[in-house]
Amino acid sequence: MIEFSLHKTLHTAEGEMQLNVSAKIESGKFVSLYGASGSGKTSLLRMLAGFMKPENGYIKVNDAVWFDRAKKINTEPQHRKIGFVFQDYALFPNMNVRENISFALKKNESKEIVDELLELSGLSNLANRKIQALSGGQQQRVALARAIVKKPSVLLLDEPLSAVDSGMRAQLQGTLAEMHKRFGLTTILVSHNSDEIVKLSDTVFHLENGKFQQQAAPATFFLNAFTPGTLTGTIVAIEDNGNAVVLIDDRMIRIDPSIKRLKINDKVEIICDPGTVSILDHRDC
Repeated sequence: MIEFSLHKTLHTAEGEMQLNVSAKIESGKFVSLYGASGSGKTSLLRMLAGFMKPENGYIKVNDAVWFDRAKKINTEPQHRKIGFVFQDYALFPNMNVRENISFALKKNESKEIVDELLELSGLSNLANRKIQALSGGQQQRVALARAIVKKPSVLLLDEPLSAVDSGMRAQLQGTLAEMHKRFGLTTILVSHNSDEIVKLSDTVFHLENGKFQQQAAPATFFLNAFTPGTLTGTIVAIEDNGNAVVLIDDRMIRIDPSIKRLKINDKVEIICDPGTVSILDHRDC
């Protein structure tokens, strides 16, 4: 369980903003932070990691107190069980892939997990390659593996897939989902990509002007963002249970289709009422 209540004055391009957020996140959940640039998402991650000090509040992870302003507790980042993946990867160019991943381990820790992560990330055949020789997607896999090698309690991801193309992004989403499940992580992702959030997350927190405006299941959140009425979308995925994932403008929703034989790239017209979805019609592209 992650529990926090944090306050800090942030200096943004638009001026001062009060970040004031509280939440409880169950262990093992995958949570996304969604909101406009400058709303405080990255600052929240940095406070959880210990890279930025809140002015007031507390952070509790399982039985450990990482920060408590009243009790003057502020655990150093290296002593918090976190993995952090930055937008720019922050890899060491003078080290090869294996050395980058192993760097986070303590001197006497077993390195068996390094081989496991190399295999899981599809990097085994690149273990001795220097970072400069890797593609952006390969570097991102190294960054993910390095963040997880210490088996953190919390994995923090600051738009880690924003710099790769859509095809590679889909592959990395699969890798990330597998890592989250395999190692029993509690993951907090900052993302502007609705498809990514729907695919990966259990819950989305909408952060706006320094405050959580809404907490909901991703499909519910993105559906309720629409004005009620009839909209046209494109099916981008059919899930194993038959549900269809539909792209409408730049938002994704999941629907339980009443019309069978739907396929990827089908156009569908749906009624968007808060909490309900009905298909009116469908036609092949």
